[in-house]
Amino acid sequence: MKRINLLLCLLLFTFGAMAQSLLTPEALAKREKRKNLTVKEWNTDSSTKTRWLDHVTVYDSQGRKTEETEYATYGQRERVTFEYDEVTGKVVKEVVYNDRNRVTRIRKYEWNADGTKAKQYNYLPNGKLYSVKVFEYVFND
Repeated sequence: MKRINLLLCLLLFTFGAMAQSLLTPEALAKREKRKNLTVKEWNTDSSTKTRWLDHVTVYDSQGRKTEETEYATYGQRERVTFEYDEVTGKVVKEVVYNDRNRVTRIRKYEWNADGTKAKQYNYLPNGKLYSVKVFEYVFND
């Protein structure tokens, strides 16, 4: 039993180290600049000079996008929240909300060892699976 636990820990450590190595220095520098950042995008009507909020993006203390909200002139159009795997740092779940802040979709992701998306599971607000998207990567010579 101890041997299995040791093997499992070693495997998780190796996988985590490999996943971290997939982040380039440029990506890490970009993430560093976004720590605890909130970006607001504003639109302005050219004739009336009326200004309205278009988009808000919120980043966490690790520089990862945690929430993205899109607005229309009447208010919130759509909001998406993001959850990350602590080992790989990849998005594992997205929750999409409508203009009334009610859940409309839930997306869960599986990733390949090389950091590419493997599958996307799409769920209804009640948690029922309604579709699965499989990603296939084909390189042409």
